[in-house]
Amino acid sequence: MFPAASLLTILLLALSIAASPVEIRDSPITLPIARRLNVSGGTINLLEYDKARVAALKDDRHIGSIAVTNEVTGYIAAVGVGSPATTYNLIVDTGSSNTWVGADTAYVKTSTSVNTGQPVDVGYGSGSFSGTEYTDTVTLGDGLTITAQSIGDASTTEGFSGVDGILGIGPVGLTEGTLTNSPTVMIPTVTDNLYSEGTIPQKVVGIFFGPTTSQTITNGELSFGGTDAAKYTGDIGYTSITTTNPASTYWGINESITYGSTTILSSTAGIVDTGTTFLYVATDAYNKYKSETGATVDGATGLLLVSSTQYSALKNLNFNIGSNTLSLTPNAQIWPRSLNTKIGGSSKAIYLIVADIGTPSGSGFDFVNGYTFLERFYSVFDTTNSRVGFAKTSYTDATTN
Repeated sequence: MFPAASLLTILLLALSIAASPVEIRDSPITLPIARRLNVSGGTINLLEYDKARVAALKDDRHIGSIAVTNEVTGYIAAVGVGSPATTYNLIVDTGSSNTWVGADTAYVKTSTSVNTGQPVDVGYGSGSFSGTEYTDTVTLGDGLTITAQSIGDASTTEGFSGVDGILGIGPVGLTEGTLTNSPTVMIPTVTDNLYSEGTIPQKVVGIFFGPTTSQTITNGELSFGGTDAAKYTGDIGYTSITTTNPASTYWGINESITYGSTTILSSTAGIVDTGTTFLYVATDAYNKYKSETGATVDGATGLLLVSSTQYSALKNLNFNIGSNTLSLTPNAQIWPRSLNTKIGGSSKAIYLIVADIGTPSGSGFDFVNGYTFLERFYSVFDTTNSRVGFAKTSYTDATTN
């Protein structure tokens, strides 16, 4: 029997019965996490930052790990490290697996901090960090503690303004090579350690995002060890991790995409990634979508722009994943208009969230379903069964944008 703490629910700010992830009900453990749009320096070119991340993910530019964090916008977890704990604001990232601190708030060593003597280094599409590996106590909520989690103590960082580091919940293989003196060693992730220490019954992470129209808001939930039936409707549809490289390195899946009844992307491999903002598709799919919608490229933001008349005529964008179809409604295909000026756009403009990945389909990395996609569905990252799942939520058809 697992303790009550084994079914952790973390609030976010930003098969057979035996194989099915455990559902969480009335979990007593919560941790606020915020969605944050970092515009402290003025307006931002969000697409530019996002594309840097996607390029690094797609081109596999890393030494063992492809942690490439979009430091401009994302979901932030308040995580305790040490005893007594210091709280750090960490980006929740399914596209990387190292957990590290020190970008803003310095790592505070306590009696539980153990220097492993290992240099750690990770390159990013829009930044980097290097430093020293420690093991330390990590606290994710009352009653939920990891006693010896690998923590990177960053001595140098680039591109992480306003955050302290990353909480990496990607596949463990992404950590291989990040310890420069031990390039074949893989570092257990927080999910791995929660399982190995007997705190959770399965290596499963459930994620719920709600669409947001403000810079910072508590509007989601992260669950370790199971799924939260209160956060989705209907059944969770699962699909296996793709075998196609390089997408298989990440939380990669196969899908096809149709706009209305028109196929814009035949079944192919890509990834699901909380650290990417927009929805990226292969260049040929992007051009078909642009043509079908009548959109033009906006010079200020780089995003696709439609008129009010064109917006009224938008059709559903359908994602065929396994035996299920998930649809982005017309409203789900646009950037929140209340945030237009924060990314250098016009307050009354209508921008689409679909962007060009930069290469034609067939590369083995033909789409990235970023968090503007994930905000409309409940998602499950199931290491135990090598699969990803999706379900509808109360926000799937919302008109919040």
